[in-house]
Amino acid sequence: MVKPYSVLVVDDHPLLRRGICQLLESDGDFSLFGEAGSGIDALSATAEDEPDIVLLDLNMKGMSGLDTLNALRQEGVTSRIVILTVSDAKQDVVRLLKAGADGYLLKDTEPDLLLEQLKKAMSGQRVVSSEVAEFMLEMNGTGEEDWVDALTPRELQLLQHLAEGLSNRMLSEVLHISEGTVKVHVKNLLRKANAKSRTEMAVRYLNR
Repeated sequence: MVKPYSVLVVDDHPLLRRGICQLLESDGDFSLFGEAGSGIDALSATAEDEPDIVLLDLNMKGMSGLDTLNALRQEGVTSRIVILTVSDAKQDVVRLLKAGADGYLLKDTEPDLLLEQLKKAMSGQRVVSSEVAEFMLEMNGTGEEDWVDALTPRELQLLQHLAEGLSNRMLSEVLHISEGTVKVHVKNLLRKANAKSRTEMAVRYLNR
């Protein structure tokens, strides 16, 4: 992906949001895609075009960060979604990462480290603040079924058909969605399953 990386900042605190935007604009590797004060605004902002990264607050009024994350993924948004929050609660970390977040960073992270972590996220790494990294280790040791539990109803439906050997075109016809949308769902499924191919993912699903 070509630099500068475009970032959408989603936070319901205007002062903090402005500060994050200014920090991003101070680094030539990033450009500001936009800012949103709510989950609804984030969905509107990504309706026509996607940023490379969505930097998403967890505790927002109205739609929470988790609700927003789920909604963005259901809309087929393939941006890297990194949670930026004050919460270091284990249940939040595990829940968000299982739901498909590409990172979980705390708001007291040093500015330079935050920028560094976002660059790592763009290189394909899952970035997590050191204070909550231990929860990831526990999560990674929790059995094969967890990734399936984290799927949306649509993703699960698609996975079941995929396990029957249906092609993208056939999935498109059966589910009444475009082939492009099928490809996005399959890409998200592979990432959540941590699988390198459709076959590997189907075998793991069938052998649970």
